[in-house]
Amino acid sequence: MAKHSILETLNDSLRKDTLDEISTMRFPPGQVLFSAGEHCRGLPLVLGGSIKVQMTGVSGHGIVLYRMGADDICTLSIGCLMTGRGYRAEAVVEEAAEVAIIPKGLFDRLMDQSADFRLAIMESYGRRLDDLMLLVEEVAFHRMDERLEEWLLARATQGQRVLTITHQELGVELGTAREVVSRLLKELERRQQVKLARGKIELTGLVSGLTTA
Repeated sequence: MAKHSILETLNDSLRKDTLDEISTMRFPPGQVLFSAGEHCRGLPLVLGGSIKVQMTGVSGHGIVLYRMGADDICTLSIGCLMTGRGYRAEAVVEEAAEVAIIPKGLFDRLMDQSADFRLAIMESYGRRLDDLMLLVEEVAFHRMDERLEEWLLARATQGQRVLTITHQELGVELGTAREVVSRLLKELERRQQVKLARGKIELTGLVSGLTTA
């Protein structure tokens, strides 16, 4: 049985109907849940695992818009369901994920018949919109070297000393080209703040700086 906080907003009758209609699926890492241009068939509720939603421009450069973990809702799907437009980005599984899908017809009925469900959906949409506005601010107004150091520092504060990530993947995280990331990382390595290896970044100076702070 699917367990998700959004389902707790429904009364007993609507919750029973919903559990009878939704389908639960498991996806392996690397699985694409939806692609840009596709029409939304329902609202994904993430029950476990990790999924990233990313956008790729005509130049081939990409950026991660947001990630979804257990008990999250796909914000992009909410917008597509309400407007009838196709997706503008893609969702890719990072860690094996379990997802329940509320079909479009059922989503429309729940939005119409449950004020609590509708409020929870809009609150989720609003929170994610705030996050996306912060992302726009970072991309538009922060220098890339500052953004890279902030990204690495955030992982260092979480106790991650060695990151398994390619320069291309890090470029997608930051919304810039691989060549830019490589150049900036080389400068950090020259300053002895990181050590670079194929597909790995060791946070040497950043971690020691935190330890002595």
